[in-house]
Amino acid sequence: MLTINNLRAQVGDTAILKGLTLQVAVGEIHAIMGPNGAGKSTLSNVLGGKPGYEVTAGSVEFRGQDLLDLDPHERAAAGLFLGFQYPVEIPGVSNVQFLREALNSQRKARGEEALSGGEFLKLAKEKAGLLKMDMEMLKRQVNVGFSGGEKKRAEMVQMGILDPAFAVLDETDSGLDIDALRIVGEGINAIMRQPGKGVLLITHYQRLLDVVKPDKVSVLADGRIVQTGGPELALRLEDEGYDALVNESLVDA
Repeated sequence: MLTINNLRAQVGDTAILKGLTLQVAVGEIHAIMGPNGAGKSTLSNVLGGKPGYEVTAGSVEFRGQDLLDLDPHERAAAGLFLGFQYPVEIPGVSNVQFLREALNSQRKARGEEALSGGEFLKLAKEKAGLLKMDMEMLKRQVNVGFSGGEKKRAEMVQMGILDPAFAVLDETDSGLDIDALRIVGEGINAIMRQPGKGVLLITHYQRLLDVVKPDKVSVLADGRIVQTGGPELALRLEDEGYDALVNESLVDA
């Protein structure tokens, strides 16, 4: 579903991704873990098409398309969703207005008819219910005055409404308390544990993986994937830390 081959990217003159190779199959939830500064957020931003990141080598194929050849809105229309580590505020724009415009824009790009106001509100209420979010919250300005947990839950409602084929979630557990983390994790499962979908889940902590239960776990260090395994790899990281696994990978190489 997503194939990354020898991806190299930089910001200014600083190389961050240094030959990253990774595959995520259809139906797979693949967790990425790694120390601070390893390149995890850079990877998500490059996949989403955020300006300021220069790809200097390598390729990314998404559902048979050259992802790097698409503009950000074209990537979204093709079925890619990017969840931000720090969701931004959009003063003056309500969540309902923002989400309806976003959804209908994507439907138009796919040759589908726009949803009416009533149809959209029914869909929004259903998806908000999965994240235990009151519809009154969605009438407020996008993320303005929201707590960290509310921002992440609102973003997961957005993912549910847009119904992407593939989600790149950058530290979705950041800033969540225990209850909010469980709700968000269960929301990811309900929305993305579906046939034909896939997830690249970037996280530091086992606690989110206890809820989402990834199929594979990869360790990213110094701009490269240094080890990939099953869920047990995350448990090893919890016990041993990153240094032991990175050093082990260097010896094996």
